[in-house]
Amino acid sequence: MNRTICMRLLLCGLMGAATHFSHAQDTLPYLNTGLPLNVRIDDLVSRMTLEEKISQMTHTSKGIPHLGIPDYNWWNECLHGVARSTEKVTVFPQPIGLAATFNPEELFKSAGMIADEGRAVYNASVKKGNTLQRYTGLTFWTPNVNIFRDPRWGRGHETYGEDPYLTSEMGIAMVKGLQGDDPRYLKVSACAKHFAVHSGPEPQRHTFNATASEHDLYETYLPAFYRLVKEAKVSGVMCAYNRFNGQPCCGSNLFLRKVLLHDWQFDGYVTSDCWAITDFLYGHKTHPDSISASADAVLHGTDLECGDVYRSLGKAVEAGLITEDQIDISLKKLLKIRFRLGMFDPPSQVPYANIPQSVLECRPHQEQALKIARQSMVLLKNDRNLLPLSHKYRKIALIGPNAYNETTQLGNYNGIPSNNVTLLEALQQEKGIEVVYDAVSDFTRLNKDADLEHLADRYKDVDLIIYAGGISPLLEGEEGDAGGAEGFIGGDRTTIQLPAVQTEVMKRLSRLNKPMVFVCMSGSAIACNWESENIPAIIQAWYGGQAAGMALADILFGRYNPSGKLPVTFYRSDADLPPFEDYSMSNRTYRYFKGDVLYPFGYGLSYTSFKYSKLQCPQEMQIGDSLTVSVEVKNTGKRTGEDVVQLYLSHKAIAPEAPICQLVRFQKVALQPGEQKTVVFKLSTHDLAYVDDCGNTNTAPGTVTVYAGNVCPSAPERFTSRILSSPVKLKGETKCFFY
Repeated sequence: MNRTICMRLLLCGLMGAATHFSHAQDTLPYLNTGLPLNVRIDDLVSRMTLEEKISQMTHTSKGIPHLGIPDYNWWNECLHGVARSTEKVTVFPQPIGLAATFNPEELFKSAGMIADEGRAVYNASVKKGNTLQRYTGLTFWTPNVNIFRDPRWGRGHETYGEDPYLTSEMGIAMVKGLQGDDPRYLKVSACAKHFAVHSGPEPQRHTFNATASEHDLYETYLPAFYRLVKEAKVSGVMCAYNRFNGQPCCGSNLFLRKVLLHDWQFDGYVTSDCWAITDFLYGHKTHPDSISASADAVLHGTDLECGDVYRSLGKAVEAGLITEDQIDISLKKLLKIRFRLGMFDPPSQVPYANIPQSVLECRPHQEQALKIARQSMVLLKNDRNLLPLSHKYRKIALIGPNAYNETTQLGNYNGIPSNNVTLLEALQQEKGIEVVYDAVSDFTRLNKDADLEHLADRYKDVDLIIYAGGISPLLEGEEGDAGGAEGFIGGDRTTIQLPAVQTEVMKRLSRLNKPMVFVCMSGSAIACNWESENIPAIIQAWYGGQAAGMALADILFGRYNPSGKLPVTFYRSDADLPPFEDYSMSNRTYRYFKGDVLYPFGYGLSYTSFKYSKLQCPQEMQIGDSLTVSVEVKNTGKRTGEDVVQLYLSHKAIAPEAPICQLVRFQKVALQPGEQKTVVFKLSTHDLAYVDDCGNTNTAPGTVTVYAGNVCPSAPERFTSRILSSPVKLKGETKCFFY
């Protein structure tokens, strides 16, 4: 190849497209956009040395100038907005809050906006020539579809909650919104993580060996990953830090070779979690050195390493532990992603290559952040219709550590917006309202100048008290990023109780007998038993993103009627929880928990009321046929509102190992006062299946109970009085499903 062509290729590589060397395309098939993708990839790989190949298999992949391969850093995040960028970006609610919307359509729209902003950041980085810098690329390691099985797990708020079906639906929406719908090019590349049985404890994640039954594996831990691979066509999967049944997840025969590659025929790329291959050596101690660890990870199907152990792959080839042809398999998967992102094609052919920086924080994105923040918040209690607030409340005391806390509401894995509105700032913008503010404490300790004995005396003349408390992503989160205060360790929680100091402050304030609202910001379920008994109004606000304050003000003053539902169970006590290290689903989540709960999965109040009636489905059906279920829902109140119609099944009459009930469909509906709608759900034979003790998925003869309402039917009776149910007899021969 002559020097002129090399220079043209270098220029092309730095620009991320083959614009300037049409003559080179005549001789270099990998630059010919008219050839099939696999032909182009094979041609490019054939021109690379072993050293060059290995250089492209770690997250920091330096460019290869003579081939026009640009610098690239695979590591990027967009959990709820483009994360950790130097640019100002739009920040949506934390995923647990997104799940509480029960609205995949709005999440899909939000994800498309996040992808636009990700493309804009990348396009600007290409122009600046800094694509080797972390958090500038187009491969986003999102979403986290692990099951939030235990509220003590610090990273649970990165997930879509405790239910496999809800997690799947929200995860699919996120992936499709991120990747776009172009038949040839990805807008950005999404990545399902952490594959597959991974949910704490955080401090032990580099050494922990998780175990689970075949039943729990195929009923709880794998379904969301399966559906993201098969339905959303997710282009990446990240393997987890921990071991499963003794093998590191990034070197797992079961998860990678059997399930992902053989059974599911996944054709995207697999990346390790960051420095997870290093854990082979020093955490799990399953491998004696980096040479064996690197070879084993690649041979099992981990194509990319976030880390640097793969630098030993050359020595692994020399030692005969792996061949160059086997390395080529992983390399081609990685190059396929980069080709699909348009990095080797002229920008004129890539529909996303010219998305401008003006999309960052543009008005539609800001409006969407507010819209979905409103929908995420859950009204847990509203005695005597204290909310929405009337105009008689002129002077408001705003107390608590989350009243004016920009860090809390942005969650983790977050970007930084230009305008991050706290509850204090939002209330100060309300006309005719005087706001008196004092944090009084941080999350676990009183401030040095706080005077509890005389606290109530300071607020005798206020009309209303709003206490904004809860916890923070600085306390619950990833190992190394969170934890340390009393009640928290290494990112995880040691108790689900609201920190005692906050309850004590509210107790002192309650002596005034003033109307009081408790706004709880957290990423996980809080056991706030005293508050539930004594405070008339409670809002679960999660980590609501840049518009959290505005969304709360809109709900408090009735400009928006709350519609969020809990994606996790709120337990009453730590005593209700099995040991944290136990991955069995027995007595966990709404599907298996048999005790009393504070607030159940799927629960959330409104400023209006809804009535369900006319649940219709056949009394019996043949296995193999689809099942159509309809239910009428009516707004019987005086305000326009939205409710989430939830459909559950129970197979307990057929299979004792089955859950008490299982969410199978949901739909958010908006109704005017007095308006009525018929919601229709259609279930396939597979939807009517259950997972047996051996992990097999079957639709078997017997009676299945169908439930329809706006909360899970396994909740205590005080929550389920309006749930409708109907038995359906399944007839015929058992039908088995394989996945």
